[in-house]
Amino acid sequence: MHFLASALLALSISSVPGSTLELRHPNPAPKNKVCTVKPNLNGSDDTPAILQAFDSCSKNGHIVFINETYHVDTVMNTTGLENVDIDLYGTLLWSTNITYWLNASLPFGYQNQSSAWWLGGSNIRFDGHGYGTLNGNGQVWYNFVNGESNYPHRPHALTIWNSRDSIFTGLRFVQSQMWTMTVFKSENIFMQDVYINSTSDSGSPARNTDGVDTIYSNNVHFDRMTIINGDDSISTKANSTNILITNSTFINGLGVALGSIGQYDGVYEILENITARDIICENTLHAGYVKTWTGERVGYPPNGGGGGLGYAKNTTFQNFTVSALRGPPFSISQCTTFSGVAGDCNSSEFLIEDILIEDIKGTIDADPIATYQCSAAAPCRNITMLDVELLTVNGTVATGWSCSNLVGAVGFTC
Repeated sequence: MHFLASALLALSISSVPGSTLELRHPNPAPKNKVCTVKPNLNGSDDTPAILQAFDSCSKNGHIVFINETYHVDTVMNTTGLENVDIDLYGTLLWSTNITYWLNASLPFGYQNQSSAWWLGGSNIRFDGHGYGTLNGNGQVWYNFVNGESNYPHRPHALTIWNSRDSIFTGLRFVQSQMWTMTVFKSENIFMQDVYINSTSDSGSPARNTDGVDTIYSNNVHFDRMTIINGDDSISTKANSTNILITNSTFINGLGVALGSIGQYDGVYEILENITARDIICENTLHAGYVKTWTGERVGYPPNGGGGGLGYAKNTTFQNFTVSALRGPPFSISQCTTFSGVAGDCNSSEFLIEDILIEDIKGTIDADPIATYQCSAAAPCRNITMLDVELLTVNGTVATGWSCSNLVGAVGFTC
């Protein structure tokens, strides 16, 4: 294991109130083989050479992408790696063959989502050195779906699949096809100095361009992330526990999201010990927000559902600097429903409790500071807001709260 990887993982050990976030050192076993991926340099598909390198160096190996452009025309499943270093000095460029990707993207069994690349295993170090780039050619997707939500089989750029004790650092993602990254069924993941920019340069919105989503994952630390996009900056979804987000900047998206969750009728899911601190939000909709589906199932995932059970507990938003936020900095909504049918916002039995919001400063477009629309079937409990100092863009002090079905407000009055 390179010294950098070991040092980064040591730095990632963090104390989160109420959590047990601790990332262990990976096994520093020596690398016994180096696999340098040679690009074709003629625009043809480089995927066979990439897959061969991962196959040959899947255990105690070192995979190197040189400073060239690699054309990725087919899906990649590179899972089951053990103690592997990956150095990306060039660019991975995904093809624009929409028909192929809709037919071939790899489904992973949640919200009918799928991916262009599964990467997984234990003790992985993936380093882009600040310029190694994954380019999803996303503009063709933004134009193709033209704002339609969760278009079936539209692929995520990268899924970190069933991984343990791994580091992702110095990577650049541009124009991702849909969500940029999903951390799925993984534990002890550290991600640092990652840049994501999924914005549309046409009239088509860059919808569903989440920066990173966590699903069924534990002990994940995001540090020094820069995310410019049109949807959730980072989203913690079903059974995400001990998630830490630090020293990051989010621009133009929706902010830090818990959820959406509660989409699967009768299924019990949790979000616990989610902390975001030392965050800059510029022109985002929110700083942090929680969203659940209603308690009534309307349609089926991904663009329908509801009736899910569970809880979100021990959430901290701390030391945020915000500028020109387009909506309330903090929000809870238990009204999510698609399929063109309105749901009952008071029907969700998904419980939201123990939220600390502290040391928030900056500017917002207009009041209120927060909107807490909690369900009457399971009222929110124990929300604390301290040292919130915000101005509206016209220079007046921001005040006011919009609350329903909240028990235990500290630092503000509903």
